[in-house]
Amino acid sequence: MTRRRMQAHLKRFAILACLFISAPAAAQTWPSHLIKATIPFGAGSATDVVPRMFFEKLSTELGQPIVVENRAGAGGTVGTATVVRAEPDGYTILAHSSAITIAPAIFTELNYDATRDLSSALMIGYSANVMITSPSKPWTTAQEFIAAAKKKDASITFGSVGIGSAVHISAEKFRLAAGIDVTHVPYRGGSEVIADILGGRIDFYFCPLATALPLIQSGQVRALLVSTPKRVTDLPDVPAPPEIGLKDADSAIWFGVFVPSKAPKEVVEKLYESGSKVLANPDMQAGLKKLGVEPWPMKPGEMDALVAQQTVASAALVKAAGIK
Repeated sequence: MTRRRMQAHLKRFAILACLFISAPAAAQTWPSHLIKATIPFGAGSATDVVPRMFFEKLSTELGQPIVVENRAGAGGTVGTATVVRAEPDGYTILAHSSAITIAPAIFTELNYDATRDLSSALMIGYSANVMITSPSKPWTTAQEFIAAAKKKDASITFGSVGIGSAVHISAEKFRLAAGIDVTHVPYRGGSEVIADILGGRIDFYFCPLATALPLIQSGQVRALLVSTPKRVTDLPDVPAPPEIGLKDADSAIWFGVFVPSKAPKEVVEKLYESGSKVLANPDMQAGLKKLGVEPWPMKPGEMDALVAQQTVASAALVKAAGIK
């Protein structure tokens, strides 16, 4: 072998060796600086409150600050799109809810596919939505509400944080099961919906338990129904849909963390491992409990499968409810 050929071989070997050594080393350094977490709903919503508390603890575990940015609009699709388009380096992440499985059926011209363009990293937990109403309204139970809504001249309205949001879907499932005609009033954020509930300007809202609990406990709103198949511990006197004869009306809201699908596998693994440690911490569990959230241990691949399955189911529901 000539000297020139030997030098060429050695050069190629050196390049391959550098790639072999530096790629894992680079991945292991993540995170080395600030992480931006996008929440695609307004401040004060459950999809804001729950991840914010989680990210505060996760930041400590990762050793880097996590800055949260709310980018609300169009049922969570505005903020989601910004993460899909972001550099897939692990420094832009997304906190979303089960609403991510609903958007494709409603916003048919989306320029992204969540099941393709995002990868699940961690499931934080799940919670109930609670049907709340103003104490000034004449109904004191869900049955009384349904009876009032079925009257000939009834004009019932409900609020949500946007078309296709998880709270919107809970209300639609309830409407279909109860056989009532109600008018949807979408808002940009949960605080605006609650303000109109308190003022009696709209009739009901399927509010996330995390947000609803203090309002219920203080007597500012009345709870009529939870969205889960069974009653929840924090509201033992509030029935679940099957108890009042409503079939297929139950739904739960979950909260999870996603990254762009082209992000390094090592980033997903680090988020899952570090996030799991945070969720196992007694202080974090106590904080979630105060918000009415149950931890939901799930590996990233299992979460991806859940998102795909619920996306198909949501499409069928949206069609049945005539949501546009």
